[in-house]
Amino acid sequence: MSDTVLIIDFGSQVTQLIARRIREFGVYSEVKNPDISIDQIKKLDPKAIIFSGGPNSVYEDGAPTIDKKVFDLKLPILGICYGQQLICHLLGGKVEASQEREFGKAEIEICLNSKFFDKVTSNQVWMSHGDSVKKIPDSFEVIAKTKNAPFAAIADEKNKIYGVQFHPEVEHSIDGRMMIKNFVVEIAGCKPDWTMKNFKEEEIINVRKIVGDKKVICGLSGGVDSSVVAALINEAIGKQLTCIFVDHGLLRKGEGEQVKEIFANKFQTNLVYVDAKDLFLEKLKRVSDPETKRKIIGKTFIEVFDIEAAKIKDAEFLAQGTLYPDVIESSHPNKGASHTIKSHHNVGGLPEDMKLKLLEPVRMLFKDEVRLLGRELGLPDHVVGRHPFPGPGLAIRIIGEITEEKIKTLQEADAIYIEEIRKAGLYDKIWQAFSVLTPIKTVGVMGDARTYENVLALRAVTSIDGMTADVYRFESDFLCDVAGRIINEVRGINRVVYDFTSKPPGTIEWE
Repeated sequence: MSDTVLIIDFGSQVTQLIARRIREFGVYSEVKNPDISIDQIKKLDPKAIIFSGGPNSVYEDGAPTIDKKVFDLKLPILGICYGQQLICHLLGGKVEASQEREFGKAEIEICLNSKFFDKVTSNQVWMSHGDSVKKIPDSFEVIAKTKNAPFAAIADEKNKIYGVQFHPEVEHSIDGRMMIKNFVVEIAGCKPDWTMKNFKEEEIINVRKIVGDKKVICGLSGGVDSSVVAALINEAIGKQLTCIFVDHGLLRKGEGEQVKEIFANKFQTNLVYVDAKDLFLEKLKRVSDPETKRKIIGKTFIEVFDIEAAKIKDAEFLAQGTLYPDVIESSHPNKGASHTIKSHHNVGGLPEDMKLKLLEPVRMLFKDEVRLLGRELGLPDHVVGRHPFPGPGLAIRIIGEITEEKIKTLQEADAIYIEEIRKAGLYDKIWQAFSVLTPIKTVGVMGDARTYENVLALRAVTSIDGMTADVYRFESDFLCDVAGRIINEVRGINRVVYDFTSKPPGTIEWE
């Protein structure tokens, strides 16, 4: 078993980044809430612990804390921002509201030699705090400071306890990755031997152990997560797995055929292909409201899936592509309560009376790790490297009512757009690229004749996790060439525009 770093999440918006940074250099990490017991920590047997940042003040009533006995475990501990303040608060130091608050870039001055700063060449870090340490515990010394934070980094080198006021996990802390690596590998002694190959082998054993001789049903959408889950379980238990692929007719061009080719032919999976295009089109007739579209598609998907699943006798498990960010968000008491902008993009949801047990083999992985696992399992790059695609599919990329003609028009236009992006070698530099068919019609001239046809919008963004996104800035010649191809080759479109809106204020999808 690989060494583990335990991260205690005190409510920071970037806690997941800490976990991802650690995994980037081959050490396994897990995120837990501060109410974790000492016995639970011992059971996890971590080699080191990191306290995350958080929005609270340590001296306020009800502020999140952790059992002080954690220090008796004699494990290396790193506290980040709130985590540093909590270490000081629990060990006899003093924390107060800062008169000079720091938000943004800062320059640290390293005061003492410390393994924590080995190979660190940039002194730029990112601060985000209203409170700060005013007095450090007796066993600690200052190893770095800034203009407004005299205790920017502190250390009890003997007990391997460190605290930093800044956030080394974010990109703006130039050498932050090196600081975290120094703590995890050099100070805590973790071996960087956690690989996706090892994870695959361990998870295959785990799936076999959980499932035994029972049957598993997997809802296959053709997206990255469900495809990787299906491939992993198929390798583990073979014909005990049945994949159900509900084709709602709102997929990208040729996607249904691709799914059948990969899973029925290449992987020899038990695949139930359900052609439900006509049913979904009928249900969506004269529906324009995006939320209503989502609800109809979700409800219909569950109904169709349930009918097919009921035909598989003696199935005991339902496989699902839950990812680690979902696990973290849903388990933390201070997270997941943000304002709902729109229904989640994933189709369906679980029926309330579901009798199957959940099997979630990638629930401890981030999206980029799922892609790596897919490659280990032999899935083709055009599947594992695919841009995110919403469960309701093209229904929320066709503004207004859905018709078969509009679906075909959008599929053709989008296929050209993606083909040109791939030809230009840009696909992997973009988080998500897609086309939107608008209900706006404009006058055009084609072949000396007047046209009155639809406007197509192109969208492309860069992002880390989809929470925020920047516009991808294509060269103007590229956009002109794409627009020319679409207008010439796709009937029903005579004008193409490009969406320059970032997130926020816009969302990535239009509906």
